[in-house]
Amino acid sequence: MGWFKPLYRRVILIAIIAVWCGWEWLYNHDQFWGLITAAALAYGVWTFFINFENELNKTDGKPKS
Repeated sequence: MGWFKPLYRRVILIAIIAVWCGWEWLYNHDQFWGLITAAALAYGVWTFFINFENELNKTDGKPKS
C-alpha cells in the first residue's frame, strides 16, 4: 500500500479504470466487461479513497506507541 500513498497515483489509476469502464459501456456495448470494469472501479474507489487511511493505520494488532 505504500506505493499508492501519493494521491496522484491513486487518482491516475482510478481515472484509467473509469475510462476503460466508459469505453466498454459506451463504445463496445459489452455488458460483461462493462460489469467487470464497473466492479473494479467500485473496489478501487473503496480501497484507494474511502478506506485508504484505515488500511495505512493498521498494524499487527499492536497499539501504536
